[in-house]
Amino acid sequence: MAVDPSPIPEIPWNRPSLGDDEITEVVDTLRSGWLTHGPKAAAFEDAVRTDLGAEDAFAVTSCTAALHLALLAAGVGPGDEVITPSLTFCAAANAIRQVGARPVFVDVEPTTHNLSPELTEKAVTARTKAVIVMHYGGHPCDLRRFRTLADDRGLLLVEDAAHALLARRDGLRAGSVGDLSTFSFYANKVITTGEGGMLVGRADLVRKARLLGRHGIDSSVWQRHTERRTADYDVAVPGLKYVMSDLAGAVGLRQWHRLADFTARRAEIADIYSRALRALPGLSTPKVLPDTEPGWFLYSIFIDAGYAPVDRDEVAYRLRTEHCISTSRHFRPVHTLRAFADEDNPRLPVTEVVAARQLSLPCYPAMTDDQVQRVIDALRVIWGNRMVP
Repeated sequence: MAVDPSPIPEIPWNRPSLGDDEITEVVDTLRSGWLTHGPKAAAFEDAVRTDLGAEDAFAVTSCTAALHLALLAAGVGPGDEVITPSLTFCAAANAIRQVGARPVFVDVEPTTHNLSPELTEKAVTARTKAVIVMHYGGHPCDLRRFRTLADDRGLLLVEDAAHALLARRDGLRAGSVGDLSTFSFYANKVITTGEGGMLVGRADLVRKARLLGRHGIDSSVWQRHTERRTADYDVAVPGLKYVMSDLAGAVGLRQWHRLADFTARRAEIADIYSRALRALPGLSTPKVLPDTEPGWFLYSIFIDAGYAPVDRDEVAYRLRTEHCISTSRHFRPVHTLRAFADEDNPRLPVTEVVAARQLSLPCYPAMTDDQVQRVIDALRVIWGNRMVP
């Protein structure tokens, strides 16, 4: 009797790279008896601040928390407008609404899929208080132009650098140019703490954010336990609890030291994909501008059903069901989400086209070359081995 062949092993869209160093650091933290925000989270903050050349850094529970604190610290509130892309996750727009301000969605560039500087400048009004740029997929936006725009118009510049932990453009590192920058260490990001984020930037603003992010108490619990009595504190402002635990900080510290290796491997995979897939009709690969080093959080392909034999959703379905390969879509535009349907949103044609065609392929450090080739071979099969002459 014939024996069924072994199932094809799944290639997930993402898999975190955690090893013995992270495990050792967590065990050391558990044995220390100090689990909340303390010496490990502080060491993580110092590592990020030093590498970025930032004035200050505050480790928090998520990138969303960092965005919320950034706006609160800068005094953004009711009556203010904040310009931001719609081609992103809902976190920035949610934070803008939570402080009572209005998100103003602006279209993206067709090449990088980052916020357009020209359209941003046209969208500035007397009510505009801040601009939140996002480095789509890890490709930095035009940092010089946005810095100049913010300075000329007296605006707060916030970098949502969740995708771009080690990305550079024109000699500038993502996360080092904005008045404030936010990072994500969510499970699928370039490095992870499971859940977690970081706020970095101007010392005066990070200091306010730190106060707001620990209940408005004028010292950390670590300081209160090591320098003075635990009850010897005051609440200067009504705050929130957004501090990163030492368990997360311990993982983040070790992951940060591996960031260069992680990014290099992602870049290798991206290069293999781009060379192998550019000949498939109707499929576009990411464009990298000169003098740019992306962080490669995402490797996106863009499928034009007018020229490809199948559309984007069919590609994702067939990769999953026929080849056991998971993919993802980034993103459903925020201006199309129900929570933001009451905004006076203009049409965003580039955003809408990109969102309808984009598909994220697996691209993470633990991928083997054989797995990368499996993805390539599967796409060629779906295309019927049709190539551009």
